Amino acid sequence: MKHTIILLAFAVLVLAAAPASEACTAVIITRTADGRPLIWKHRDTGNLDNSIRHFKGERYSFVGLADSSSPGGEVWAGVNTAGFAVINTASYCLKNDDVPSGMMDREGILMYRALEICATVEDFRHFLDTLARPMGVEANFGCIDACGGAAWFETGNQAYVMRDLAVSGRGFEVVTNFSWSGDRKRWRGVERWKTASGIFNGMAGRGSLAGLHPLDIVDSLSRSYRQSVTGVDLVRDSAAFLAGTTGIVPDLDFIPRRSTSASVVIQGVAAGEDPSGAVLWAALGYPAVAVTVPVPVSWEDHVPDALSGFPVSGPETFCGLAAALKDMYVFHGGDVSNASQYVDLRYVLGDTACTVSTLSCCRKAEREISEEFGKIYSRFAAGTITEGEYLSLYDRISEKFFRIYSEAFREYTGRSAPVSTM
Repeated sequence: MKHTIILLAFAVLVLAAAPASEACTAVIITRTADGRPLIWKHRDTGNLDNSIRHFKGERYSFVGLADSSSPGGEVWAGVNTAGFAVINTASYCLKNDDVPSGMMDREGILMYRALEICATVEDFRHFLDTLARPMGVEANFGCIDACGGAAWFETGNQAYVMRDLAVSGRGFEVVTNFSWSGDRKRWRGVERWKTASGIFNGMAGRGSLAGLHPLDIVDSLSRSYRQSVTGVDLVRDSAAFLAGTTGIVPDLDFIPRRSTSASVVIQGVAAGEDPSGAVLWAALGYPAVAVTVPVPVSWEDHVPDALSGFPVSGPETFCGLAAALKDMYVFHGGDVSNASQYVDLRYVLGDTACTVSTLSCCRKAEREISEEFGKIYSRFAAGTITEGEYLSLYDRISEKFFRIYSEAFREYTGRSAPVSTM
């Protein structure tokens, strides 16, 4: 009864949320058991067709998250062969000038250039110092490197404020769509910041934060249906929720939302380690129906074809299959005028005798892919195989990744669309 009352209250909330197309959530985690930092970006955008691409830059090669339609020149998260990684979230409280909109939104261009030439967080700081003004950005940029550096840069057109995690001493820092140095009246994404911070604080309290695997972040955050304002946690309370409701709720202030295009976790290397040990883990598409895949960092292109769709992700790609599953089972419309404002969680959460939840399908595929990758990565990390052997073995096993994904969702790809109750 308690959870039903909360859900009813949740259904009528009207909150000042960030624009749906720019509602990213992110974290940097520095205090890990093996010394390897983690940086996560949950991307929300109007460009839902995303891919992972390999680029050869001026100084360094890198892999990054890109719009599938983009020929190059901009990325939205990435890591290079020096072990430097950068992500961003939009901020809505830094701009206090009259720079026209046509000169803004250059964050993807800035990060592409940084990945080409930066090896360290300090390099990135110098890069920002030397850029022409106005920079054309209003964002929080998060960086890690192979020297133990980790920082957030709250960056506007004329200046930036650096938040150095080594100085702060905290093991992690969550960021959404506001900057601490900006105008508090224009903060956005505070609800998601509270949700993500609560989840990570809980992990820290249980002692599990240091041992996080990238898959744990995607599963715990990008697939969380927890809402900080009401206290709703629909994954935790899924049995009561599905038994007492239609399984459909407003798509409001969860970390995942209709506009989610990807969840990316970059696993860096400990200070002094070979930067070639960095790995980008990517779930393309809506995370509740998307599967996270590891991609090594290298000078040559080793990104699986099913991840690197250009100029469009077809049905035999990770993003393409996730889009089809999302449209059929999660945001499939209905017979009410505002159906687009609701998310159907019956199949996402519904483990029953007749239906395996999409979350269970994701986890099954990810376990298999992670085990395959772990076997070769552990040998490379131990020095028993060379980088060339590691990459060759990766090319061989990665050919199976999309098949593993498809087979995990066979029950869904072979069934008719659900009957709407909206």
